[in-house]
Amino acid sequence: MSKVKRNIIANYVGSAWGALMSVAFVPVYIRYIGIEAYGLIGLFTLIQSWLVLLDVGLTPTLSREMARFEAGVHTVQSISNLLKSIERVYLVVAAVLATTIITVSPWIAKNWIRADNLDTATIRHALAITGFVVALRWLTGLYRGALIGLQHQVWLSFCGALFSTLRGLGAIGVLIWISPTITAFFVYQGVLAAVEAIVLAVHIRRVLPTPPAVAQFSWMELRKVSNFAAGMATITLLSILLMQVDKLVLSRMLTLKDFGYYALASAVAGSLSLIIGPINNAIYPRLTEFVARREDDSLSRAYHRFAQMLTLTLVPAAVVLSLFSTDAMLLWTRDPITTARIAPLISVLVIGVTLNGLMHTPYMLQLAHGWTRFMIVVNAGAVLLVVPAIYFGVHMYGAVAAAYIWTILNASYIVFAVPAMHRVLLPLEIRKWYIQDSIIPSASALGAALIIRLIAPAAQIDKPMVSVAILASAGVAALSAASLVSPLARDLFGRYVRIRRDCL
Repeated sequence: MSKVKRNIIANYVGSAWGALMSVAFVPVYIRYIGIEAYGLIGLFTLIQSWLVLLDVGLTPTLSREMARFEAGVHTVQSISNLLKSIERVYLVVAAVLATTIITVSPWIAKNWIRADNLDTATIRHALAITGFVVALRWLTGLYRGALIGLQHQVWLSFCGALFSTLRGLGAIGVLIWISPTITAFFVYQGVLAAVEAIVLAVHIRRVLPTPPAVAQFSWMELRKVSNFAAGMATITLLSILLMQVDKLVLSRMLTLKDFGYYALASAVAGSLSLIIGPINNAIYPRLTEFVARREDDSLSRAYHRFAQMLTLTLVPAAVVLSLFSTDAMLLWTRDPITTARIAPLISVLVIGVTLNGLMHTPYMLQLAHGWTRFMIVVNAGAVLLVVPAIYFGVHMYGAVAAAYIWTILNASYIVFAVPAMHRVLLPLEIRKWYIQDSIIPSASALGAALIIRLIAPAAQIDKPMVSVAILASAGVAALSAASLVSPLARDLFGRYVRIRRDCL
């Protein structure tokens, strides 16, 4: 089995387990700490997303340079010096980050958050602890990026699954046996984040060859990657504005309880990113290697295979979650009130996440070429339109307006950005990406799931096995329909049949 296949399989196993650990226990969290306190967890996630800006593009840059090291572009000394330099920057910024959050937490607790039951002191203490948690989680992202670039993703997936289990299952133990409070929840997460950062830092030094001299901080190595890092930092800034501005506006406009519902819906829809991530982690270093070696034919074949793989894994799950959001949420939460509040939002948000996910293969192609200017221009134009649209839309129509605007934004990327990109990169491949890689398998999956939706009964809380059967049937139908029209799936099935025949 090739390294890419092993990485993808490991990434999916790790991501699937991580997704299970991240969502399976949410109803238990809400039972012990309440939906209002869960809103603080949503706010923590929002803060963590925005603070990626402080990365200034260094993590994707390090991941790219590690892949280029694998392709022979870097020496052991230069890549070791680059790792040491970026790590030093991260450690300093992480300390400043934690201190800043702790300092401003009283103001946020008093002036920003609208709580009905939680007192200001509890909110302030929880936010102060998140300062440490966010800083540590942010640091682990650097080490994960480096290991992804080196394609050591089997070990990384195992490590991620282990810590996901400890974060999810361990938090239940803390809430049950130690203290059913949001403060205890965050303290536990902080301890785990510190352990994870140490484990990853030690491992990456084990997998890198020993340099001739001790690795040193080097301004020269940082300057070499500064242009790409600056482009990535700008893209990150604009992307976060586009992806998180809805939550930022709503965290101010809604009560903490209502924001908790929106955060829960966003988390469920965003769980689809756990399908996207494993392929992305394999796409980026592999495409970067082909670009560095100028292997254009291999680049084109890999591009389409990855695109089809992403469609086959993402779209069937997405159409089932969007069309059967009530069944899935009632089965998961066992709470009709929570289900009624979040299911309509999930149905819309899932479409936006799916369209955004389909854009990832073209986006990885751009990064593999080091071409960041295009997405900067596209995202800058989108920010000018979307930010005011969300602000006024939420004022007029409520939280659902933000979900619709997010979906329309990602649809516009598919319609306008992809053709513009393909005029420069792989110009002869655009028709194949649209029709063969994306539209035909997506339409087939949607059609099959729609048929199940039309004949299936409405979800009922006292008939959970009916909902399980409906969801399973829709999933199998959607995946089967997409696979039948996908060249990648047919090719894989043909290989399997030939291997079985040869074995007999």
